[in-house]
Amino acid sequence: MEDSIEVILQERDSMFLQPKKKNNLILTACTGALLTGVYSIWTMFALPGFRKIPINLKVPYLPSSKAQTMNVMTLLKGRSGRLADLGSGDGRLVLAASSVGFQCTGFEINSMLMVYARGKARWAGLSPCQATFVNKDFWKTDLSKFNNVTVFLAPGVMDVLGEKLLRELPEDACVVACRFPFPHWPHRSSAGTGLDHTWAYDIGTVRSSLGKH
Repeated sequence: MEDSIEVILQERDSMFLQPKKKNNLILTACTGALLTGVYSIWTMFALPGFRKIPINLKVPYLPSSKAQTMNVMTLLKGRSGRLADLGSGDGRLVLAASSVGFQCTGFEINSMLMVYARGKARWAGLSPCQATFVNKDFWKTDLSKFNNVTVFLAPGVMDVLGEKLLRELPEDACVVACRFPFPHWPHRSSAGTGLDHTWAYDIGTVRSSLGKH
């Protein structure tokens, strides 16, 4: 009798345990599939184009915050003309600047982000002369035709970028840097704090300060 009861209890326990094991396997499989999908989407947007530039100049995609975009527009107030956004991502800075009259070009090596930004510009009703996105490496592009430049890159490339901008930009150009300032440049003004901090630089003043004339 005791043996029979023990067998019944074992069968009951196995009936309860089997669904739990099955559910755990399903949950594990679903979690793995979700993580794989998220990683695939991230690599699709963040990594294409990286092979086009040297490893020491590579910068991962990180979108500007709304506050950061507003700070950039504050520092550009009173200016006009042609603007280059170096690493334009999803195009939010270009769209904001275009809406107040700048003729903007967004440089983006990630073709997926470039296509997405172009779609946003068309949806906003902006013409190509107001907002253009190009799949080009700005490191290999002459930027002398732009009198406004916005950048949101990484600390490790700011010195190298600074040398390029000092060589190529016109005397009256303004450069706005997001989050990471140019290490040795005197800034004209700044806006925001913390992660949304932005700095504005007048190229003529920077050249005079550094003796680059």
